[in-house]
Amino acid sequence: MRPYSRSLRDMASKLSVKRGLNSRLNLFEEELEALVQEATLSAESPAMSLARGVLLSGGKRIRPLLAILCYEAAGGKDVNDVMNLALSSELIHTATLIHDDIYDQSRFRRGRPTIHSSHGLPHAIIAGDYLFALGFAKGGTYDLDVVDLIASGCTNVARGELQQFDHIGDLSTTPEDYYSIIDGKTVAPFATGAKCAALVAGASAEIADLMFDFGTEFGRAFQLVDDLLDLTGDSEMGKPKGTDVHEGKMTLPLIHALTTLHGTEREQLADVLNNFSDDRWNELHSLLEISNSLGYVEQLIRNHVDRSQEILSSLPQSEARDLMSEVALVSKKRRI
Repeated sequence: MRPYSRSLRDMASKLSVKRGLNSRLNLFEEELEALVQEATLSAESPAMSLARGVLLSGGKRIRPLLAILCYEAAGGKDVNDVMNLALSSELIHTATLIHDDIYDQSRFRRGRPTIHSSHGLPHAIIAGDYLFALGFAKGGTYDLDVVDLIASGCTNVARGELQQFDHIGDLSTTPEDYYSIIDGKTVAPFATGAKCAALVAGASAEIADLMFDFGTEFGRAFQLVDDLLDLTGDSEMGKPKGTDVHEGKMTLPLIHALTTLHGTEREQLADVLNNFSDDRWNELHSLLEISNSLGYVEQLIRNHVDRSQEILSSLPQSEARDLMSEVALVSKKRRI
């Protein structure tokens, strides 16, 4: 075997993964653009004109991508059958982003002025409500069990967001509190979306439950990566450094450090978080290093991703299953 043959195979494999993901993303983008165009030319034009900038300004499209892949991995044959579910997931997700920007008072989203900062609070509320309604309209084309799951995902998002509000600046927040919050606001849409895709494919209850479990592990890893990005910063990922810290959100690295540190170091960390400003970054990072909180969360991410891989190994082999595996692996660095 020539010494470079393995690297050539690895390169070919990476190219195959990229082609597989891009082909599905391109299909989704075509459907999304068609939906936006149709709504823009209809009586819905004012509402869609407000929302289209956020919808079409990029984003990872991870939710619709997983809807398509889970559908195929569960035995689905015609990707058109799952496209309304993929659209529903992205529309509802974008609605939550518009509303998130309101209560976070964010001025920019994906490099563009947020709707509430450019058009005012009432317009932003209506734009978000409109996308929620449109997302449910797309999801409502399926059987009642799928519609119930979509609704369950949304109610859990609301629960998680409200619970997070209750813990803003609360230095006594526990890891159990944290997981309850993220299982609502982040994990539930991934888990219910994956199970919905399996049901649309006509899969067995066993396969549908496996998809739910995969979505749970993937969603937890996804949120933990987001926590780390907030502390390390990654302009390429569109995650400004320190947003959560400034807003008083209790992410797991901070909770772990508060739990691990004692005495004067714990008091110092409490003071940093209660009186945070950008000139205290070095102080915060020093304390996180002492507590090894970033390393702790990195290990948790690996654990959740490993469990997602174990779940996928229970599914029949397919290109879609292998692509789901790759998506979960690269999610550790959010490079999709």
